[in-house]
Amino acid sequence: MTRWRIVGPLMILVLLLAAGLFTLTPVRSKLPGANHRSTYTNPVIRWDFADPHVLRASDGWYYAYSTEHLTFERLAYIQAARSKNLVNWELLPDAMPEKPEWANTTRDFWAPGVIEADGRYYMYFSGIHDERESMCLGVATAGSPGGPFAPEDEPLRCGEGFVNIDPMPFDDPETGKRLLYWGSDGSPILVQQLAPDRTSFAPGSSPEELIYPDAMQVYERLVEGAFVVYRDGYYYLFYSGDNCCSPPTSYAVMVARSRNATGPFEKRAETTGEFGGSVILHMNQRWEGTGHNSVIRDEAGQDWTLYHAIDPDDRYNPGTEAPKRPMLIDPIVYRDGWPQIKNQTPSTTERQGPVVR
Repeated sequence: MTRWRIVGPLMILVLLLAAGLFTLTPVRSKLPGANHRSTYTNPVIRWDFADPHVLRASDGWYYAYSTEHLTFERLAYIQAARSKNLVNWELLPDAMPEKPEWANTTRDFWAPGVIEADGRYYMYFSGIHDERESMCLGVATAGSPGGPFAPEDEPLRCGEGFVNIDPMPFDDPETGKRLLYWGSDGSPILVQQLAPDRTSFAPGSSPEELIYPDAMQVYERLVEGAFVVYRDGYYYLFYSGDNCCSPPTSYAVMVARSRNATGPFEKRAETTGEFGGSVILHMNQRWEGTGHNSVIRDEAGQDWTLYHAIDPDDRYNPGTEAPKRPMLIDPIVYRDGWPQIKNQTPSTTERQGPVVR
C-alpha cells in the first residue's frame, strides 16, 4: 500500500502526459511576483476585432474592446475580450448589451475607448443618433471592466458627418485633467476636457484642434484613431489614416509628439523633413489596412502596440461584405525621442511576447 501511494500517482501522471490530457506548468510562473512571457504569431485575436482599445484593469487582467460585430455568427454592440499575457485572449459577452436611448434604432457602435477611475469604468463610443441622424459620441459606465456597461441617456456630442468617432479618454499625469480625444472624416483630431463626473464635458471647455489632415503626405488625407501615451516628458499621439477598409486599402499608423497633452503637437515628418516620415506602421504582403492602434506597457517597461489589419486572403466576415479585421500585436522601441516598429510592418513569424506576472 505504501509503495502504491508513491508509484501509482506517478504512473498515472506519466500516462496523462503521454496522452496529452495534462500539461505541466513551469514552477516559475506560479511563484508570486515572477515574470514570464509567451510566444506569439500574429494575429493574437483571429476573429473580427476592429479598432482595438486595450486596458490593464485593477483586477490584473488586460481587457480589449472593439467596434461592434454583427454577423450570423455573433451579435455584439461592443466586443470585449480579456487576457493575462496580451497573447492568449478569451472572448467575453457583449460589453454593452443594451443600446442607448438616443441610438435605439442603429446597430452600429464604433471604436470604444475605456478608462478606469475611482472604482468605475467609463467607456466612450460612437453611434448614430435616432432623431438627428448624425454621428454622436456617447459614454457608458460599469462597475466591472467586462461590463455590462450602461449607456447614458444623452450623447456627449453630435455633429455632421463622421467627425465624432474614435474617442480616447486620457488622464493627464502632469495636470490631472481628464481629457477626451476624437475626430475623423476630414476634420482635425480634437481634444476637450471632461468634467469631474466624466459623463459630460467641463463647463466652459471647447474642442481644441491638434492634428490636421495633409493631402500632401501619404496616408494623411484623413486622420483618426487617436491614442495618447506619456513617456519621458513627451506626450505621443498615435493616429491612423486614411482608407481603412475598402480595397485597395491605404491605412497606416503615424505619430506626433508634444510637451503638453493638449498640444501643440509636431508630426515626426515635420522634424525629419521626410515624405511619409510620420509613418511607423503600414502594410506588407501578409497584412494590409494596418491601423487604429492602442499602446500598453508590460511588466518589463516595454511598450506594445495592438492594432487591427486585414488578411487579403480572408478579407470579409462570413456572410457579409464587411471587412474582417483581426487584432495584431508588436513591440515598440524608442529611438531619438520617437517610437518605432521593426520594419514598419506587422510581424509575420513567431516572436517573444510581453513580459507579464
